[in-house]
Amino acid sequence: MERTEIDVMRHIPLADFLARLGHEPVRRSGNELWYRAPYRNERTPSFRVNVAKQLWYDFGLGKGGDIFTLAGEFIRSNDFMEQVKFIAETVNMPMPVPEGSKPTFLPKPSEPAFEGVEAVPLLRSPLTDYLAERGIPYVVASRYCCRLNYGVRGKRYFTVGFPNVTGGYEIRSRFFKGCVPPKDVSLVKAEGSPADVCSVFEGFMDFLSAATLGLETGDCLVLNSVSNVEKAMKYLDGYGCIDCYLDRDEAGRRTLETLKERYGGRVCDRSALYDGCKDLNEHLQLTTKKEQ
Repeated sequence: MERTEIDVMRHIPLADFLARLGHEPVRRSGNELWYRAPYRNERTPSFRVNVAKQLWYDFGLGKGGDIFTLAGEFIRSNDFMEQVKFIAETVNMPMPVPEGSKPTFLPKPSEPAFEGVEAVPLLRSPLTDYLAERGIPYVVASRYCCRLNYGVRGKRYFTVGFPNVTGGYEIRSRFFKGCVPPKDVSLVKAEGSPADVCSVFEGFMDFLSAATLGLETGDCLVLNSVSNVEKAMKYLDGYGCIDCYLDRDEAGRRTLETLKERYGGRVCDRSALYDGCKDLNEHLQLTTKKEQ
């Protein structure tokens, strides 16, 4: 394959590429288009396309890059030639791809996202007001979360931060949902003696909801994305009972089945507790409104 052909692919507008795959932006801000991540389920748009640089960044996964790495996310492959093939088929570019050929260059690296990341105690502020609106009291939030200050292209922001096992953070505010990489699971160990029970949650809002409702009965593992289920297994292997508080949607059901395939009867589906709601946090919000 000629390098000129690769250059032609690299200059395909990402918005056009995504449109051919059936994905349109939710909003536009200057040179940035915001989408709901096109290869996973989410309600709050955290997938950004910079139309000037033709780069994308998924704040939910903490990953980004150019059109080739984006194609890799769709097909779940890091193989460059497979990415090229997918792009060619998507945009109807007839082009020969010799078998066994390897490119002599690499795709451009992803743009840096976060600068000057600083974790400080979570004090009462509009951030804790936002959590309170979701049913999470300050006494719970301040125990498990921090305030994360960071910069993006010279501008400073602050959000609620929830740490994971490899030094990254899930971040939330009233206006933003994302991740400061590396993306990974979070493990909260119970105080006292080692626990034989581990409760599994999809996101940290559900974990905070469980803590608010007094449901935690041992250690707690937060996936921070259903795509992290394989990463979670090395932590879950040692538990005799795995209580799952996963979302009541297709992604949550698939994740539950994946865990059952590995752990069998050690897995217990606790989602009946919030029957009629999408997740545990929605159940908590409804419960809080009824009490008020």
